[in-house]
Amino acid sequence: MLLPRVLTALVGIPVFLYLAHLGGLPFSALTVGISTLCCYEYALVLRLGGRPVQPIPTILAGAALGACAALGGPAGLTLSAAAALIALVELFSVVHSLDRAALSLFGAVFAGWMPAHLALIRDLRPHGEAFLFLTLIAVWCMDTAAYAAGSAAGRTPLAPALSPKKTWEGAAAGFAAAVAVALAFQHFALRGALSPLRAAGLGAVIGTTGQLSDLAESMIKRDAGVKDSGSLLPGHGGVFDRFDSFVLCAPAVYYLLTLK
Repeated sequence: MLLPRVLTALVGIPVFLYLAHLGGLPFSALTVGISTLCCYEYALVLRLGGRPVQPIPTILAGAALGACAALGGPAGLTLSAAAALIALVELFSVVHSLDRAALSLFGAVFAGWMPAHLALIRDLRPHGEAFLFLTLIAVWCMDTAAYAAGSAAGRTPLAPALSPKKTWEGAAAGFAAAVAVALAFQHFALRGALSPLRAAGLGAVIGTTGQLSDLAESMIKRDAGVKDSGSLLPGHGGVFDRFDSFVLCAPAVYYLLTLK
């Protein structure tokens, strides 16, 4: 329904943006919470779809990896410990399943480690806040433009097996919107930090990886036969549904910005 959707947005978006503006520990803690909930919903989706997964180890490992990214920590040690935990749980299970172990570790990395890169973007100095807001607004404008153009003029299916309503026309509009937002940020807020060419490249990366992220989450839900990842956000589905576009996008933006 429209009303719950609007009310959730009116409350959630300002809180999220305020914590993004604060940065530091408040935003890092929020990011870890998002990663943890994404892992929980990932495990829930797989269980609802009858797919094998270790729910608690997936959540614990994903939360630890998310905290490692957002708060700083030994990434190699954390990943090794996560893999060991999942392997040991499987080893001592009554029925062993390599698929269950693989899907659990994949979920911890995909839904836990990857979106936590939003906090790493925010921590970039001296323009982390501007880069974070560029990423957020570019993704939101991308999603809006893709939906509007796809609804109005979409004719060619983009990935009918994963998301039947997405079209190439909508994807092109979303891509263009992300590039436009990046160029606008370069002109008004990041003129000393980005050249127009690098800003356009950053927008192109966001416009591509953001939409691929959405399709990747759709692939998980489609495989499990589930429509939404959860119902925590009234009118919006689950947290994983709201932040799916950042799963591949946030790491891509962060590592692109840190390239010398």
